[in-house]
Amino acid sequence: MAIEVKSAELDSGVTLPYVEQGDPSGLPLLLVPGYTDSWRAFEPMLPFIPESVHAFALTLRGHGDASRPKDGYRIPDFAADLVEFMDLLEVEAAVLAGGSSGGLVARRVAIDHPRRTLGLVFIGSPSDLRGNLGVRRMWDEDVSMLMDPVDALFVREFLEGTVHHPVSKDLLDTMVRESLKVPARVWKATLKGLMEDDSFEQLHRIEAPTLIIWGDHDIYLPREDQEALAAAIPASRLVVYRGGGHAPYWERPEQVARDLVRFVGSLGD
Repeated sequence: MAIEVKSAELDSGVTLPYVEQGDPSGLPLLLVPGYTDSWRAFEPMLPFIPESVHAFALTLRGHGDASRPKDGYRIPDFAADLVEFMDLLEVEAAVLAGGSSGGLVARRVAIDHPRRTLGLVFIGSPSDLRGNLGVRRMWDEDVSMLMDPVDALFVREFLEGTVHHPVSKDLLDTMVRESLKVPARVWKATLKGLMEDDSFEQLHRIEAPTLIIWGDHDIYLPREDQEALAAAIPASRLVVYRGGGHAPYWERPEQVARDLVRFVGSLGD
């Protein structure tokens, strides 16, 4: 069955593609993709999310088929778009689930708008990228020098590095195509904003219950990074996927969906 891609136009004129499924009266779940990804990052997982959950997966500005404004690629900009998206869709409060750097966007919303955040789920999401040597190396050696058109081989190698176990060729090809839609200036501005994000010192302000999912073969995030994230958020729990890479929602979509749905269900207990 084909998925209907809808479009949300914000007051700023930015248009965000999204998909929606589930019972409109169910608990809302917003899936926030990471760096250079689109809503399609969660496509493998969506069939495993039951109708009882009102799920949205969206694309952030500058990514996929979303608008590509001249600027506005810092975490607060993405977070402001997410809140406006919720307003537009009349979602008063939701569970926010961020994949990779999408978790930084979700937690910014949770810090600034606690009443809009029922729960948080981080899937391969960093605690703090300011001191991350792997990300700094990627900036210095690759991203800072990108020019349009972005090299497809570089994108493929970048995405292949996010998984420990190979995923289907169709999935990888899809995600390469999505990342190639992102212009070089957005690759640069977004990664620069990620490396400058200073929200780690504010994580103690997060009131929402938080689930942290991490694969122990994540090449970007060591265990101490995830333990620091869990220690900084009062009501959090770390779940380790043995043999999992940086993007477990690609490698193990059914398991991630099951853990996420179980977490969502616990919020009503």
